[in-house]
Amino acid sequence: MKVSVLQEQLAQGLGIVSRAVSPRSTLPVLANVLAATDEGRLRLSATNLELGITTWIGAKVEVEGSTTIPARTISDLVGTLPKDRVLMDLEEGTQKLHVSCGATNTDIKCIDAQEFPPMPAPDLSDGIQINVAALKEMIHQVAFAASSDEARPVLTGVLVNVEGNTVTMVAADGFRLSVRKASLSADVPEPFKIIVPARALSELARIAGDGNEQVTIMLPRGRSQVVFRMKDVELTSQLIEGTFPDFEQVIPRSYATRSVVSADALLKACKQAEIFARESSHIARLDIRPGDGELKPGTIEVFAQSEETGSNEAIVDASIEGPGMLIAFNVRYLRDVLEVIGTPNVALETTQAASPGVLRPLGSDDGFLHVIMPMHI
Repeated sequence: MKVSVLQEQLAQGLGIVSRAVSPRSTLPVLANVLAATDEGRLRLSATNLELGITTWIGAKVEVEGSTTIPARTISDLVGTLPKDRVLMDLEEGTQKLHVSCGATNTDIKCIDAQEFPPMPAPDLSDGIQINVAALKEMIHQVAFAASSDEARPVLTGVLVNVEGNTVTMVAADGFRLSVRKASLSADVPEPFKIIVPARALSELARIAGDGNEQVTIMLPRGRSQVVFRMKDVELTSQLIEGTFPDFEQVIPRSYATRSVVSADALLKACKQAEIFARESSHIARLDIRPGDGELKPGTIEVFAQSEETGSNEAIVDASIEGPGMLIAFNVRYLRDVLEVIGTPNVALETTQAASPGVLRPLGSDDGFLHVIMPMHI
């Protein structure tokens, strides 16, 4: 293999795939990045056997070939090189990669590409397409609610349900539930329901571009995997086996009180309350008080206290339908959802102090809702 690439493009490509590198694996090759020529471009791949990321960068290919390069070594080296062309020349017999750029000459010991786990090569025609910006927003509004407790593996993932022309993403950790729906441009020929690790989707949102690019989602036949393919990047993830809980049963069908409030104002009040709620199980009390006709608007008082640091109270104006109510939530969970709500105003629907609360964005038909279980006061 003999190729030359721009330093900036090589650094960017290594940055994309590096998150899939497995530095503590018993297989030394998993700490490496596969570099291979591919139809006039350089293909970089990394995998930890659960998550795999591939990217293609422009290159001048003089001799076709492939090898695997120690990920940390090549990333650190490329980061120090000048913004010039980087020449990489492989001695196949010794698997020594000569890297030169400007006045720098380096030899890196590599591992034969034959030892690198094969990446799936799915048929793009079998996939479904969704706009990358819409997919990233769905991930941001759902993945944060997944559990980090490996004792219940299905809750560490995101349910992806595709049926007709609708895709639904759901995540829950036993204390909160995020649901986001979006429409596809066409009906899918075959519906499917899979559980994708939340970490894999978060990585997808990190490496995906913006704008009107399309993401193709594919399920390789015979493999418990999902592949997300964009123009120059591909992410492969193992699926989580198991049955996702029936989330529809958790969503309240009615409410007693509906409070419409500025998302930014409520978020600011929650951030202030969180400072004092840290030592008291993150509990914040919401005192929902209806107004008196048009003369006096309704308010939501957000209150938190700690024996060690003191207390904080913030009052936010709100338009409230229904009776007043005192309810407590984990303020960190409130902050998490308010940071991704995406609209100026949010509706908080509550029934009673011991029942879940529901938050919905206002002025948007994006099919997003978030359920938070209450805390005991």
